[in-house]
Amino acid sequence: MLRPVVAGVDGSVESLAAAAWAAREAQRRNRPLHLVHAWDWRPRGQEREIAGAAQRHLARRALRQAEERVRAECPDVRLGDEQMEGPATAALLKAADQAELLVLGSRGLSGFTGFLVGSVALGVVAKATRPVVLVRADEEAADEHLPTDEAEASTDTGYRDVVLAIDLDEACDEVIEFAFEAARLRHARLRAVHAWRAAGPVGVGAGEIGLVQESWQGEEWLGFLKAVLQVWQDKYPDVEVLATVVEEKPTTALVRASTGASLLVVGHRLAERPVGPRTGPVTHAAIHHVGCPVAVVPHV
Repeated sequence: MLRPVVAGVDGSVESLAAAAWAAREAQRRNRPLHLVHAWDWRPRGQEREIAGAAQRHLARRALRQAEERVRAECPDVRLGDEQMEGPATAALLKAADQAELLVLGSRGLSGFTGFLVGSVALGVVAKATRPVVLVRADEEAADEHLPTDEAEASTDTGYRDVVLAIDLDEACDEVIEFAFEAARLRHARLRAVHAWRAAGPVGVGAGEIGLVQESWQGEEWLGFLKAVLQVWQDKYPDVEVLATVVEEKPTTALVRASTGASLLVVGHRLAERPVGPRTGPVTHAAIHHVGCPVAVVPHV
């Protein structure tokens, strides 16, 4: 049985945008779409039955709103829904375990690019064992596509680049494969970016200091990046790849590279004993400051 694309919905504007993005992704992957609403309200005594009925009504309304948004954009997608009782983070993690990927909404910061990420989304990203995609509240289908020659928004043009943030110190197959597949599905160019920092002064002898040549460092990193990507280019011959290395802080390079992208793909190392909703600095920067949808792909 095919794993579905799962979207968490709660009736908010951002979750509706996430449901619509998830529907488009489900169609690209030829997968069913499964909408999930999680609620955790457990009153005691005589109010329990009434409160439970009210909560189920609210859940049904949130799911119906998401279904209407999905049907308006992707009428042919195979669609199912589910109410899950329990803490939202735990319920969504359970749903993610059975998913091809999980899609969540995240409110855009007014006047800035990037996200305002809630505790539920952070908790899911930190612990999910399947890819999680965060989508802004104002994300539209045309935002994934290049503008027309008249600089107008359109869904009839090609897709914008898929950007892969790659750390060559720990290049992970799961992250690279997700990015290549995303680019293939969109017939988009894949732009792989590695950021490096120049080495500090190094000792070359008693009382002497030498500086590592930055020019050949950049060439070495670029050669290494191309070698890592070559294996995947052989597996995905139809994907155009642009390999880029920049001498810059990884977080700064990430935000800059993702400007104008259709999707940013980053990795997240799963800690053996995760404590709280923790992510690494690069993933943290991506989910808080990048304007396009962000796919966080877990790896060990």
